[in-house]
Amino acid sequence: MKYLITIQYDGSNFYGFQRQNNKRTVQNEIEKALTIINKGKVEIKGAGRTDKGVHAYGQRACFKLGVNVPTQRLLKALNDILPDDIYINKCKIVNDEFHPRFDVKEKIYVYKINIGKYNPIWNKYYYQMKYPLDINKLIEASKLFIGIHHFNNFVSGERNNYEAIIYDIKLDITKNKIIMTFKGKSFYRYMVRNMVGAMLDVARNKVTLSYVKDMLDNYNEIKELSCAPAEGLYLMNIKY
Repeated sequence: MKYLITIQYDGSNFYGFQRQNNKRTVQNEIEKALTIINKGKVEIKGAGRTDKGVHAYGQRACFKLGVNVPTQRLLKALNDILPDDIYINKCKIVNDEFHPRFDVKEKIYVYKINIGKYNPIWNKYYYQMKYPLDINKLIEASKLFIGIHHFNNFVSGERNNYEAIIYDIKLDITKNKIIMTFKGKSFYRYMVRNMVGAMLDVARNKVTLSYVKDMLDNYNEIKELSCAPAEGLYLMNIKY
């Protein structure tokens, strides 16, 4: 039986989602819990990776068990075993051909910024800006990323293909907070954080809009801007 689960976690105390030796990761914790339930080793495949300190409301993962367990019973058993900073929100049965990464149609990320008074309680959950921002420039910079682009200059690590499509970037701006919502099909390592960093560099007048546009258009000419910290980033939802 093949199962698909929806995972919520506080990324503050994890070295990311992906399994690592001698490191506390989300994948390690879920696999340990499933191995207890299955009475045999279980490996999960995630819909994507989140880095150290990144949070999730809607991460997805698949796995197979050697025993047939009703989904509601499996859901309860997992949440009884898992630590308090991970919670399984949903569990359903999928067909054997389903792939949690290759079958993705849309991913939604949110990035949270505190532009008000510093709040020590928010340190692990918001990027707390120390600099004034030009909000109009921030909005204009966000528009540059919408559509199909080669994101060579906004991705960490080597890839065979850097092309991705961003369907929409929405900015919800109040007196004290900026909530950025990114919708797209594929997001690569550090891609959201690098886009946010570039947008903030424009809004801080460190670089111009044309500089960021040139980074997208002339993608083989390697340039770098700021990378926003992990704590403000949330994987909100994955749609199939």
